[in-house]
Amino acid sequence: MSAPAPSSLAVVDAEPLPRQEEVLTDAALAFVAELHRRFTPRRDELLARRAERRAEIARTSTLDFLPETAAIRADDSWRVAPSPAALNDRRVEITGPTDRKMTINALNSGARIWLADFEDASAPTWENVILGQLNLADAYTRNIDFTDAASGKSYALKADEELATVVMRPRGWHLSERHLVDADGTPVPGALVDFGLYFFHNAQRLIDLGKGPYFYLPKTESHLEARLWNEVFVFAQDYVGIPQGTVRATVLIETITAAYEMDEILYELRDHASGLNAGRWDYLFSIIKNFRDGGEKFVLPDRNAVTMTAPFMRAYTELLVRTCHKRGAHAIGGMAAFIPSRRDPEVNKVAFEKVRADKDREAGDGFDGSWVAHPDLVPIALASFDKVLGDRPNQKDRLREDVDVRAADLIAVDSLEAKPTYAGLVNAVQVGIRYIEAWLRGLGAVAIFNLMEDAATAEISRSQIWQWTNAGVILDNGERVTAELARKVAAEDLAEIHAEIGEEAFTAGHWQQAHDLLLSVSLDADYADFLTLPAYEQLKG
Repeated sequence: MSAPAPSSLAVVDAEPLPRQEEVLTDAALAFVAELHRRFTPRRDELLARRAERRAEIARTSTLDFLPETAAIRADDSWRVAPSPAALNDRRVEITGPTDRKMTINALNSGARIWLADFEDASAPTWENVILGQLNLADAYTRNIDFTDAASGKSYALKADEELATVVMRPRGWHLSERHLVDADGTPVPGALVDFGLYFFHNAQRLIDLGKGPYFYLPKTESHLEARLWNEVFVFAQDYVGIPQGTVRATVLIETITAAYEMDEILYELRDHASGLNAGRWDYLFSIIKNFRDGGEKFVLPDRNAVTMTAPFMRAYTELLVRTCHKRGAHAIGGMAAFIPSRRDPEVNKVAFEKVRADKDREAGDGFDGSWVAHPDLVPIALASFDKVLGDRPNQKDRLREDVDVRAADLIAVDSLEAKPTYAGLVNAVQVGIRYIEAWLRGLGAVAIFNLMEDAATAEISRSQIWQWTNAGVILDNGERVTAELARKVAAEDLAEIHAEIGEEAFTAGHWQQAHDLLLSVSLDADYADFLTLPAYEQLKG
């Protein structure tokens, strides 16, 4: 390992946390400082490039595969690195934040993989950022347990061979960590904080356990952003003295621009690539965001009416499977967000059938695995993939050469027959207020109406309100969506929440603040790229 230079980073505006010195060691901070020095300038350039590309989409209302990278797509000879044993069978993956209870339950869930999430399922309070790192380190050293104060129930890890393999998701490139700044007062990108602390403390530890430092990369918008991550990996492996190729990354194809660069993204990461994932909720958000002023042609109906059988979503997932398998990478399906009800078996029965049909479709389409949000869904998804895979770890040999997706197919939003409804507007407001309120309390994954919501689904909610208002959509009840209508629905929902939970709970929460923030990011003419950016300014801790 290189001798660390003294760290130029400082922790600011943060109350000291128990055991934080175990995470924020001088050596770890020196490593993060070096990541920041080397890679933040390029990060900043790529964020500026995002804005330029969005302006081009606004001008043309279209996207296409890149002509300058046609040779990479046409070259049939290249493949990603062979999968390590710990990532070869990914038939069920569970997602969730890195609090102590979730860490134990996810590792014990029976899923092959746990996506340990510092991103959309985690509100980035300093406590969540630092204690999440501690929880993962404690899990790897088997120094973790948890007792629920309310129920008295205790949680402990199963035997090592029964635990899920961790694939950690850092924050996206756009988010900064305000509590860790350099000598100029510039915050370090959250992605480099999350990756750097986790990698520095756990890379060798994971190798010793027969696994490795594995990552999910969120919000990627281009192959140039994947190239930057690859440069980070190369430097980091040399810095701590582990072999090149030890890091493995699965990239979420959850932006519409990345969908046109799947080959190129795998190519840039080919020595470190593990696969691609169909991140369906952020993908819908990205379509709305990029084509939000493209007129009626790009207006999406109610979120729940956009299923994975929609033609443009089929084009996206089938192209993903074909691209991954052509290059020897895993294709991982989307999220089953249902949260089982302890009180309503009939709701569970209907929902379980929908989950089963969704996972059967993914397995039948050639995916090698898929996501669930709750341990009760693991057996359902497992059964779907077991039927197709049997004893095989994956179906990467299924090349899907029958798939032929054209550029226009990926943005054929107007192929949908469903239209926006008043109930859909109400649901968007309800989910937005409830999620933002919980986020402001430090919760990133929230059960709302029997669905696990995270920042991606809240982004869809506020973006649809923005798009429908901007386009003057006429709803099924004959009403035109206006700012006034959105405010009326939000006021009614806030009053209903107040009446339901009572004055004391209402006042103790962040309900008015969440209501105001939702309307701001839903109605302001200057559309915020991510609601978490203005929300982070209001997040305490």
